[in-house]
Amino acid sequence: MNTPFSFTHYRPKNEQPTTTYPAIFLLHGMGSNEQDLLQLLDTVPAHIFAIRGPIAHGNGYAFFTIGEEEQPVRAIFDKVVVAFSQFVEQALIEFSINPQQVYVVGFNQGAVIAQSSAFVLGNQVTGVAALSGFLPKFVQEEYVKKDISQVAFFISHGTYDYIYPFKEAEQAAVFLEACDANVTLMTYEDGHGVTPQNRADFNDFLHQHIAKV
Repeated sequence: MNTPFSFTHYRPKNEQPTTTYPAIFLLHGMGSNEQDLLQLLDTVPAHIFAIRGPIAHGNGYAFFTIGEEEQPVRAIFDKVVVAFSQFVEQALIEFSINPQQVYVVGFNQGAVIAQSSAFVLGNQVTGVAALSGFLPKFVQEEYVKKDISQVAFFISHGTYDYIYPFKEAEQAAVFLEACDANVTLMTYEDGHGVTPQNRADFNDFLHQHIAKV
C-alpha cells in the first residue's frame, strides 16, 4: 500500500481466497504503538490493520500534537485524518474486504482520529468505536461532513477520566446523534483507561454488528 503510515496487517485465520471479510482498523493512543489495541480484540475472522501514529512521542508514537485549549494542531491533524481515510479506501480496493463490514477502533488520540475520519469517509464506514476520546471543536464546526446516518458509533468513557473529561464524550454523542448517526454511549466508573467490562461491551458491539451482515 502507498501510505505514510507504518502498520501491521493481520489476515483472517483460515482465509479463503473467494471470501470477503470484515476489516478492523486500530488506532492507538498518545505515546503507545500499533500493537497496543490488539489486546482488546476477541478472536474474529477479519482483516486487522494496526496503524502506527506518524509522530514520535516518548517511547511510542502519536497521531497529532496538541495546541491551544487542548485542541489538536489543525495543520497536522487534518493531514492525518485525510491520510488515514485514504488508507481505508485503499485497503478496500487491495484486500478481500466486505465493504459493509468496515470498523475503525481508537483509544485516546486514536479515538479522536476515528470519530473525525467518519465525516470524511461517511457511510463507507460501518462502525466506529471511540474509547476515551473526544471530537475536536473545529471538526464539529468547520469540517465538510459526509452522510453518517448508516454509521454505528460505540463511545465509551470513564466518569473520572483525568485526561479527557467525561463531558467530552457526552458532547460528541449529542453531536453525532444530531448528524443522524446510531450512537451507543457507555460509561464506567474509571479514569482514562479500558476496564474489563468496557472491553467486553466493545467486543459485544463489534460482534453484534458483524453478525448482522
